[in-house]
This record gives sequence, C-alpha cells and structure tokens, in this order.
Amino acid sequence: MANVITVLYIISFGLFIYGLMGLTGPKTAVRGNLIAAVGMGLAILATALRPGMGHWWLIAIGLVIGAVVGVPAARQVKMTAMPQMVALFNGVGGGAVALISWVEFNSTHGYHGAAGYVAVTSLFAAIVGSVSFWGSLIAFGKLQEVLPGKAIGIGRLQQPLNLLLLVVAVVCAVLIGTGVGAGALIAGVLLPGAVLGVMVAPPIGLRVPFSTMRMLIRSAAIRRSTTLSIRLRSSAFLRSRVMSGCRQSAGSCGPSVRKRARSSADSASGLARAARCRASASSA
Repeated sequence: MANVITVLYIISFGLFIYGLMGLTGPKTAVRGNLIAAVGMGLAILATALRPGMGHWWLIAIGLVIGAVVGVPAARQVKMTAMPQMVALFNGVGGGAVALISWVEFNSTHGYHGAAGYVAVTSLFAAIVGSVSFWGSLIAFGKLQEVLPGKAIGIGRLQQPLNLLLLVVAVVCAVLIGTGVGAGALIAGVLLPGAVLGVMVAPPIGLRVPFSTMRMLIRSAAIRRSTTLSIRLRSSAFLRSRVMSGCRQSAGSCGPSVRKRARSSADSASGLARAARCRASASSA
C-alpha cells in the first residue's frame, strides 16, 4: 500500500505541473484546470489511503464547503472581475498552505523525528503561504476598490522594513530546523510573513481606478462589436443587391454565382447577429 500511495503522489505532482503549464495561455487554460483538478483528486485519494487516517467527516465537510463556495463563484463571476477572483483564490491557497505547515509543526512536536526535507519544505511553505494569504487579500481589496487603489507606503523605510521582516521569519525557520522546537518560533515564522504580505502589496498602485478600466474595456468591446455589425450589415446589403440583380436579369448570373451570393449574405447576417449578442453581453 505504501508504494501505491507514493505512486499516486508522484502522478498528482506531475499533473499539477502539467496543469500549471496549461494555464499559460487562454486556449489551454480550461484543459490545464481540468488536469490540475484530476491531480488534486489523486492527492486527496493518496492522503485518504495513508495508514491511521481518520476524521473522514472533516474531510467531507471541507470538500462540500469548497464545492458550494467555489463552483457558483467561478460560474457567476464576470470576466472583468476575474483579477479579484484570482487574487482571492490565490490567497485562500496560501492560507491553506500556512495552516498545514502550522499543523505539521504541532503534530511532529517541532519536526522531531521527521525527515529533513519535510521540515525545510514545510517551513518554506509557512513563509510563502503567510505572505501570499495576506498580500492577496490586500490585492483583492485594491482591485475591488475596497481599499484605495493608489500606492501606499512609508517612504524610504519600506524596503528595509520588508527585508527585516523576511530575515526574522527566515531566522526563526532556521532555528526550528536545527532542532529548537519552541512553540513561539513558529509564530515568529507566520506573523512576520503576514506583516510582510501586508507591507508588500499596498505600495503597488493602479494608475487608473479599476472601475474606470472595466468601463473602458466594455466601451471598447461595444465599439468593436458595433463597427463589425455595421460592416457586416453593409456587406449583407450589397450581397442582397447582387442577388436581386441576378433575379431581375434571369440567366445573366449562373446558379453557382447565385448560390455563393446567397450563402455569403446568410453568413454575414449571422455574424452581425453574433456581434450584437456580444455587445449586449459586454454591456451587461
């Protein structure tokens, strides 16, 4: 059984990497998400097969809550609000990683008896997850305009303070890794990481308010769709005039010419209707 669990973990890691590669482009993003979802399912299965695994009801509750919250949010979000959703989901993932590191620290009593790579990866994940969670929340607030979109900082002290917070977190992580299992040290990893995440995001400002950006995007989409619709209508009108001339002068236009003109007019009118639908969807 141990070999089966190891193989499942390796396959899930490979699917995660392959799925992330698919997220680099819009054409492969859907496939990348599905591949990564299959990898997560295999990882959950491998975890469930581990000896001594219990508390199945907690796992089921977590899956149900994630599905109830995530599926409607992903289906109902507008494309103009996608950056906020990505920031929020990224923060949730970082927070989950930080919590797992904290639980791993407590369950192993400071990583005593655990393999060295477990301690290193767990402590690294604790720093990155804490920074990601709080930084993503600030980014979400800026994109949603809950927080001011302009850059906010403390001047020349910004970078030295960020570096000091990072050094404190790394030093505490190194002390834990060397065998000092004091419970306060894990707080010295997570709390400076949280403050660092809060400090890193505010200096990043939007030159244009996000609501204005959404309005500009919608206006541009409407203008493009309207221009395309007008052009297609003109083209359909010209082709219909050609058809009408062919009907009036019977025999001057062959059947193949009339068939091509008719199919062109039909396709142009169909494209015009599609352009109007896209314009109405963008303005919604």
